[in-house]
Amino acid sequence: MSRVFHRAGYGLTQGEFVRLAYLLLPFLLVGCGVSTEQAETDMGKETYLRYCFSCHQGGVAGAPSLGDVEAWAPRLDKGRDVLLQSVIDGIPPAMPIRGLCNSCSDEELAASVDYMLNAVRDKAREVGGP
Repeated sequence: MSRVFHRAGYGLTQGEFVRLAYLLLPFLLVGCGVSTEQAETDMGKETYLRYCFSCHQGGVAGAPSLGDVEAWAPRLDKGRDVLLQSVIDGIPPAMPIRGLCNSCSDEELAASVDYMLNAVRDKAREVGGP
């Protein structure tokens, strides 16, 4: 029986190599997927960049800028669910219904809210806040 990889010093038969490959395959694929948390973060960032950025980056019409701890403080006190409902319903006259993203699902809008809230919390930790 010929040995596969004999020259490399492994000395495996073709059958042994195939069995070893099947045994190791799950371990090799473990890092290939994206975690659910990472996927939600990516969705939130993508939604923010496509639809929220234009107002929230520069503070257009009073929109709190991404990471502006002081501007977000009163909004954080209201809680995530209230903020999400404000995005869905809009806040006249400045915040349009669904942030002008009529094609966004509630899940995408929630992910963008989470993305912005996380940015504020990260910034607060940087400057030594809560």
